[in-house]
Amino acid sequence: QLRLVESGGGVVQPGGSLRLSCAASGFTLDHTAIGWYRQAPGEDREVIACISSRGTSTQYADSVKGRFTISRDNAKYMSNLQMNNLTPEDSATYYCAARVVSVSAGEAMCPRFLMEYDYWGQGTQVSVSS
Repeated sequence: QLRLVESGGGVVQPGGSLRLSCAASGFTLDHTAIGWYRQAPGEDREVIACISSRGTSTQYADSVKGRFTISRDNAKYMSNLQMNNLTPEDSATYYCAARVVSVSAGEAMCPRFLMEYDYWGQGTQVSVSS
């Protein structure tokens, strides 16, 4: 069974940090781009970061650029999202997603749209409050 499971969410004060993790099971990450997106109540989903399957390319939304860092460890079937200098506007449920390509396609690059991801996790909640 193919699964993505997020962890690491919680409550943090403004200016604090959290490290989210995304664990994959049932498939290899070698040909999988990993993205992170978030959704706050009443808001649209926002793709905030993505990393290609070999880690050669990363993308960030302007809202998190310079504060968040996406990484991956294919051998451990993991992706992490390091979030620093958090603000109340970062409060949301955070999800990881995977886009899988065939072996012959080479490196899986970050898709342009959220709908292009093939698998999604159940989310982990982040609350930034004093």
